[in-house]
Amino acid sequence: MAILVLGGAGYIGSHTVDYLVEKGNKVVVIDNLVTGHQEAVHPDATFYRGDVRDKAFLDNVFDEEDITGVIHFAAFSVVPESMVKPLKYFNNNTVGMITLLEVMQAHGVKRIVFSSTASTYGTPERIPVAESDVQKPINPYGASKLMMEEIIHWADIAYGIKFVALRYFNVAGAKLDGSIGEDHGPETHLVPIIMQVAQGTRPELQIFGDDYDTADGTNVRDYVHVIDLADAHMLALNYLNEGNDSTAFNLGSSTGFSNRQILEAAREVTGREIPAKIGPRRAGDPDTLVAASSKTRDVLKWTPRYDDVHEIIRSSWLWTQKHPQGYSDFE
Repeated sequence: MAILVLGGAGYIGSHTVDYLVEKGNKVVVIDNLVTGHQEAVHPDATFYRGDVRDKAFLDNVFDEEDITGVIHFAAFSVVPESMVKPLKYFNNNTVGMITLLEVMQAHGVKRIVFSSTASTYGTPERIPVAESDVQKPINPYGASKLMMEEIIHWADIAYGIKFVALRYFNVAGAKLDGSIGEDHGPETHLVPIIMQVAQGTRPELQIFGDDYDTADGTNVRDYVHVIDLADAHMLALNYLNEGNDSTAFNLGSSTGFSNRQILEAAREVTGREIPAKIGPRRAGDPDTLVAASSKTRDVLKWTPRYDDVHEIIRSSWLWTQKHPQGYSDFE
């Protein structure tokens, strides 16, 4: 029996694969390596290179492996890119989900944990954001993920495919020994960009906008450590294995930090100056996103262990120092 992790060579996927393997699970990984790194995949996981939209390829993997549950990370996730290339996001994310569910149904696999996003909420009507709040995405990335949630819901109604949608807020950090971490090309996430400035491979940080409706004018986000996120995925799969109904959970620390606060924390952790400047707003960015995570804590019994933003940055800094050029296999 094996857990299939789609997108298991990506940032969050590779940390989850590592976590699952270290907990004694047999793990099968599928990734097309468009944004992922095979180097990041745990050596004890079985790796297949291919695309989630390739039905014949997926059928072959399901034929070869005894898959009992699926964790789905295989999606594009850059908000600004989605604003200018929306069809790319609907094609890969939404169409890919349909293909995957068709194959799961054909092979009798009835449990899936889905990597969703707080972007499905759009500009929240209240803070913190609860799972029951209105979902009104303001960018194609969030819209594609909401469509994916809705598609799984109807697959559950029709075929009994039970799911957990995990709506991430901001994910950061790295494995605590610095062996795997975050490496995108190009990098778009705040913490790794700050790390690049701290190590001198990027000249300065650009903060996108200082006129938001927040205390210091910069975006406020809820940060969760990638290892805590990996733990939540295993708990979600266990929840489904116990026969529970489909549902969604927010994954966040329930504490908001502005871009300026993250910058100051990074200066404290690294001891570096980290020059920064204010730039124009990015399209599709809401002012504040902070999770109400009481449902996740109560139902899944999820307790984040690394919810101090300094700990998150410290692990990311260790990864950056050990891998100043990132992974060696980026294509």
